[in-house]
This record gives sequence, C-alpha cells and structure tokens, in this order.
Amino acid sequence: MTIGVGGSNAETELSKLSNMAADLMPIGNAERAERIKKAQKLMEEKGIAILYIHAGTNLTYFTGTQWRASERMVGAIIPVKGDIEYISPVFEIGTLKQYMKISGKVHGWQEHEQPYDLFKKIIEPHVPTGGKIALDEACPFFISNGIALAAPEFSYINGACITAACRQIKSKNEIALMQRVKDMTLEVHKAAARILRSGITSEEVENFIHQAHKKVGAPAGSYFVIVLFGADTAYPHGVSAPKTLEENDMVLIDTGCEYYGYVSDITRSYVYGKANASQRQIWAIEKEAQAQAFNKAQIGTRCGDVDLAARACLETYQLGPDYKLPGLPHRTGHGIGMDIHEWPYLNSGDNTILAAGMCFSNEPMICVPGEFGIRLEDHFYMTESGPKWFTNPSHSIDDPFGYEA
Repeated sequence: MTIGVGGSNAETELSKLSNMAADLMPIGNAERAERIKKAQKLMEEKGIAILYIHAGTNLTYFTGTQWRASERMVGAIIPVKGDIEYISPVFEIGTLKQYMKISGKVHGWQEHEQPYDLFKKIIEPHVPTGGKIALDEACPFFISNGIALAAPEFSYINGACITAACRQIKSKNEIALMQRVKDMTLEVHKAAARILRSGITSEEVENFIHQAHKKVGAPAGSYFVIVLFGADTAYPHGVSAPKTLEENDMVLIDTGCEYYGYVSDITRSYVYGKANASQRQIWAIEKEAQAQAFNKAQIGTRCGDVDLAARACLETYQLGPDYKLPGLPHRTGHGIGMDIHEWPYLNSGDNTILAAGMCFSNEPMICVPGEFGIRLEDHFYMTESGPKWFTNPSHSIDDPFGYEA
C-alpha cells in the first residue's frame, strides 16, 4: 500500500486537525493605499485619466470593499490624481459604506436612472475630451457598453494594464497569507489520503475535504474540490459521474481554500494500493517535468518559456508534442493570488517577463486517455534569486507526502 494512503477514517482524521490560521492578519489600509498610489503612477505613465474598478476581486484588492457583481453598477473610480470615489444605487449606499475599507465620496443613482450618465458626470472634471479611461477587465459588457454610449467623447481601454500590473506582484504580506493557506490545504490532502478505502465515493471524500478545510481554519471550507479515481483521472477537471475507488486505482485530488481573500490550489496524484509499471513511469515523468518548469523559472525569463521547458521534457519521452495526448493538454501553470487563476500565465504564448513577487501554479499534467492522468500541482513564488516553493513537491509515487523521506 502507498505510504500515507488509507488505514484511517474521517472521524479520526478530523479530530487530529486544528486551526492553523488563528494568528493571521488581513491586508490593511496602509497597503491598500499603496496599491492605489501604484495604480495612479502607472496611469500617469500610460496617459490614463480614470480607472473604473467594478464590483469583484479588483474592488476588494484596491479598496477592501467586498461586493459581488450583479446587474446593478457598483464600483470605484480612481482618478490619476486625487481621491477615490464610488458609484452605487442609492439604496445600497448605507450597506456599501459598512464594507468599505478605503473611504471615499459615494455617488448614488436611483433605480429608474441610468448609472452611466452619473458616471459621466463624475469623471468629466478629471478627463479632457478624448481622454483615456481604463475599464476593469472583469467589467460586464452591459456596463462597459453603457459607459461608452453615455460618454462617447472619451476613449476606452482594458484596465488590466493597470490592475494586472499591480496584482501580479505580491507583497510580503500577501505571500505570507498565501503560504499559510497552502500549508492548510496540504495538511487536508494528507488527511484525505488516509481516509481512502475500497468503495469510497468521490462525494464522500469531497465532503470530508470541505469539513477538513473548516477544521484547519478556512471559514467557508473548500474553495473548490475535485476527487477522481482510476480512468477518470485522465480528465483534468472531472467527469459527470465519478467512479468509486478500487484497489490499485490512480487517485487525483485537486482542492484549495480561501482565507482573508487569498486562495490555495494543490493537486496530489498517487495510487491506492500498488502502482504498476505504467503508473510509475508516467508519475516519474510528471515529477521531472514539474522540476524542469521550476528550474526554468528565473528572473528575466519569459513566462512562455517555462511552459516550453515542461513540454520539452515530455517530448523526450515521446509524450505530446504540444497539446497532443498522451501528454499535457493544458498550460503548465497559472498565476494565483486573490483569484485562483490570475495573471500572468505559464503558457507558451505569454510574453510576460518573470519578476520578483510573481506567484504561479506548476502543474504540467500528463493525461493517458482511457487509463489515468497524473497532476502534481504545487506553487512557487519568484524571489530576486529565483523561484521558491510554497509547498514541497510530492516525494515519490510510493511515499507521496514524504513520510519516510
């Protein structure tokens, strides 16, 4: 039997887990103020007069305001110079102010009014005719279209040139929060592996993982969870009717949690029982490809070249090329922070240059259709001297969690 897999039960494993997040501190207003200053500096360099931040992750990142996007326009307006302002339905202003961390004037619109006309009125003092306005890349089309129709005298661009440029470089505080949530999820992975038994369903494991994430300190439990057995593991994001676990099945568990707005996302693959020759070979290749991607990730390297390094490794074993199967059907990795997938991306077409503070998943999954798939997913962040793992990669197929390393 694979070391650390099976032999226990949910009740026992939940009893062993404890809160790992009690000493964490959220991002404060001083850091948010610095984020706004950085955005304004970038806006000035790019000739942007206004950045509109819509409800969602970007609004939380810059202002601390947690507000879910809906059919109503709620957001923040950051001028290149001056204080941040907000736009909201009048009836929501009282609630909005309760969630607001960075204070600012709130402009309200009534339900029968078009908020885009109010938006134009707010920005006119800040933007000359023909001036450039950056709109949140997550802004729904009906919002961006409404703004453009109400104020056609201005020009509009994708706000990701500001938001992504700010968010893709993590601070020490952000990295500390991300480190902890990943540590939490890794402990949940270890516990989940121990409850496996022949006949267990993926739903039962998913429910355990959700409760385990709560036990280690994530209030909402799992941010997401994928549990696959046997041939189902060849489907990166799951199947409609998952099979139950059988002896010698490949197991793939991909899960994460969220705390203070930052998320984890870790995948482990191992065999319940005894690995066969094919499983051993592909697992070893997967580990090597992950290592090659990590080693390629150096300051000044193009993000796309990290992906190509993993693919080159697979090709030496006649896997691929490109996205062909058996092989790697998706990008090698993605940025991570407040969103589980964010900029930049480790795909061959991403020309972003690696810089200190960037954080990535490293998951060059190998899919063998009809047989199994193996994804070893850990994350690293860039330091001035190169990449550093958040979590140590799996040790071996026989001892995936390194108990006897």
